[in-house]
Amino acid sequence: MNRPTARPDAHPARWRILGLLGVAQLMLILDVTVVAIALPHIETDLGLSREALTWTVSAYTLTFGGLMLLGGRISDLAGAKRVMLAGLLLFTAASLATGLAESAALLVGGRIAQGVGAALLSPSALSLVVTLFDGEERNKALGVWSALGGGGAALGVLLGGLLTAGPGWSWVFYVNVPIGVAIAGVLAVLVPARRAWAAERPRLDILGAILVTSSTASLIYALIAAGEGGWLTPLTGWLVLAAAAGYVLFVVRQKRARSPLMDVRLLVRRPVATGAFLIMMATALMITVFFLGTFYFQQAQGYGALQTGLLFLPVAVATMLGANLTGRVIGRWGGRAPAVAGMALAALGMAVPAVSMNPALVVVGVSVAAAGTGAMFVVASATALGQVAPHEAGIASGIVSTFHEFGASVGAAVVSSVAAASLAGETLSGFAGGFTVAAVAAAVGIVVTALVTPGRAGQEAPLPSS
Repeated sequence: MNRPTARPDAHPARWRILGLLGVAQLMLILDVTVVAIALPHIETDLGLSREALTWTVSAYTLTFGGLMLLGGRISDLAGAKRVMLAGLLLFTAASLATGLAESAALLVGGRIAQGVGAALLSPSALSLVVTLFDGEERNKALGVWSALGGGGAALGVLLGGLLTAGPGWSWVFYVNVPIGVAIAGVLAVLVPARRAWAAERPRLDILGAILVTSSTASLIYALIAAGEGGWLTPLTGWLVLAAAAGYVLFVVRQKRARSPLMDVRLLVRRPVATGAFLIMMATALMITVFFLGTFYFQQAQGYGALQTGLLFLPVAVATMLGANLTGRVIGRWGGRAPAVAGMALAALGMAVPAVSMNPALVVVGVSVAAAGTGAMFVVASATALGQVAPHEAGIASGIVSTFHEFGASVGAAVVSSVAAASLAGETLSGFAGGFTVAAVAAAVGIVVTALVTPGRAGQEAPLPSS
């Protein structure tokens, strides 16, 4: 295989750095799904209520997504290397605390701390990937990044099954500790120190950070509440209205602030908006697979944690294959064709379990869908981040990662509502309904993707000057 020509000043250890950053990102993605398999065991050991169980999953996603833009902006101001290392060490320490938790409060508190660390680590790590690579090398690097991130969710279910069935549920958190410490030590030496952009924007927009974080938290909490209490409850409605009002105030603040958290014009650039849409759809569909699949195999079919985890191995492989193949061809074909193909595969795969809940067909269907979402992850990252200026890399990465968490929250909330009958009883109709909703959403997504995703020419056109 011919590796693309690197620029003369390219860092000689950039591929090793990419591998280590990818493993760090893998830990963050794993923690979205690794807990799913362990929840019944955590409930038994700690005597958790239904509400505490929900927050064990959602607190991490809410904090991760809600603070993502702030993490990206801090990365721009303080330097990606320092913020990446701080986030990695915080995430590692929080993982240890969560594994040691002996009460619901300590467990949820640990998950919140993990989310804060992840919100610092993820955008700064992706910003480093964008700045370390250029041209065709950047497309290939983003393909590797997306393969690790996309496959991580499926591997999280497998790893969760192995650890829960083996040493116990605490080890789904303990496993992050030695890995995190080792990676932090190596990256501290390998990653080059690059100047921060504080000279251009010397102050952090605290009010803007509060507005966007609280608005995001309100929206994600609304989706969580809707998954349990219904979409038309007063609580859900007021939370959505509060989030909408907060986002409007955030835009107004960014236009008037002397040192804004972000340039809101990024959000109306076609590549960034398209990337945000694609990654939100891909993550929502991916979470649908893991949420419905985990409960279907364990509750409806009576499979154990380890057997359920093993059944998701083809899903992990398919995700990484789809991402890797897309990373190889996107430079020649542009983003539109692989994005449409990925969305079509996702729709086709989701339709299989919607029609038949045979266990073998469910595995085949969700694996096909996973190959499609893997392709969508790559196109989303390459489209949104392929041409951003260096001083915008951190915040653009934060936007993409924020919509990744939005997708997880939307997917979990929607399918938990649709599949409520199956989660509470013995019928399979709720599971089939959840996959049907996902298939329809992906089918609609094909049309939207074809209309909004830039082709090769669109990707190569220069971005508007800021």
